[in-house]
Amino acid sequence: MNTEEIAQLQQDYLMPTYAPGIALVEGTGTFVWDAEGNEYLDFVSGIAVTSIGHCHPKMVHAVQDQVGTLVHVSNLYFNEKQPVLAKALTDRSGLSGAKCFFCNSGAEANEGLIKLARLWGSTQGKYEVITMQKSFHGRTLATLTATGQDKVKTGFGPLPEGFVYAEFNNIESVEKAVTSKTAAVLVEALQGEGGVIPAEPEFLSDLRKLCDEKGILLLCDEVQAGVGRTGKWFGFQNYDVQPDAFSLAKGLGNGFPIGAIVAGEKLANVFQPGHHATTFGGTPLACAAALSVVDVIEEEDLLTNTMMMGAYFVEGLCDIAVKHKKWISGVRGLGLLLGLVLDVPAAPLQKKLQEKGMLALATAGNVLRLLPPLNVKQEEVDQALMLIAEACVELHEESAALSPNPCECGMGK
Repeated sequence: MNTEEIAQLQQDYLMPTYAPGIALVEGTGTFVWDAEGNEYLDFVSGIAVTSIGHCHPKMVHAVQDQVGTLVHVSNLYFNEKQPVLAKALTDRSGLSGAKCFFCNSGAEANEGLIKLARLWGSTQGKYEVITMQKSFHGRTLATLTATGQDKVKTGFGPLPEGFVYAEFNNIESVEKAVTSKTAAVLVEALQGEGGVIPAEPEFLSDLRKLCDEKGILLLCDEVQAGVGRTGKWFGFQNYDVQPDAFSLAKGLGNGFPIGAIVAGEKLANVFQPGHHATTFGGTPLACAAALSVVDVIEEEDLLTNTMMMGAYFVEGLCDIAVKHKKWISGVRGLGLLLGLVLDVPAAPLQKKLQEKGMLALATAGNVLRLLPPLNVKQEEVDQALMLIAEACVELHEESAALSPNPCECGMGK
């Protein structure tokens, strides 16, 4: 089918929750192709999902082998892949006495974290969870309520009670939000949907101290920043802080749906039979896919590559920002979760890049989010920088032609 035929089928039979413009039908490594055979450099990676690139041979073989062996059994029975994956994640977490719970998505993992915190706090009359403004935690009723962005909540009231919001990177704001009902603070080490905003160096450590002093939990949402995306296994490890529990998804399965909760010893045994459950979480197939991702990250030393390519990419992006300082503020992020921060809407730059054969993602209105796979090559980063530079020049020229007055075009002289 061509794009027009696919789009018509989607319009006829799918709820209009998205508005896609191209139909992607094939992918290898850092590249994808649409239904007409056009090639794109993929710096979206399924929104930080395809962490080892499209169709990595090791993952393909792992999934193929598992499909031919055992796809699904209920969690009423042992499944040899699930505890192996749990050990792999807990070993890398640094959390003492840690244990896992597997589910299917980031929203489910965060929902599980919220339930875990409430169950832990129930005997103390604690149930409130403090989250951050501009955060994003999912689309279920609880996780969209936890999200510190009003735009995702409109029309879905009445929303569940028990969520309080504080200012990210402002420990005094969090302190003021704590009450006798507070069970936990839920925070991202790096706010992706909120505009690629990293935690300041002292913020997470101050949060850890505050939680310890008040006898409340520190929970980290690692759905986007986890599994090597920042150059560490988990985003909080950039800050030398250990949460009581954290959530994972996205990059863990490289496109195969899987989510996880990793809980340290304080919470590892809070859930007991009957407290929480899942039909599809942690199937042999999902765990085989995730184990292949862990193996590839280690075997190919992708944490090092993420740090090196991230630093290289930032340097090139900063050069572009300097050349367009009238409308580009700068660059922020960690590892290969980066944002080019504009003083104008980012959507035109995203569109221009797509026309030139590169996929990126506008977020928070004025930020171009860049999420290449962790095994991205230097020549692919160079290609991305070239396309971004060209797109910026073309946008500037087009805007200037439409409005010679730089104040009106928004993109400087």
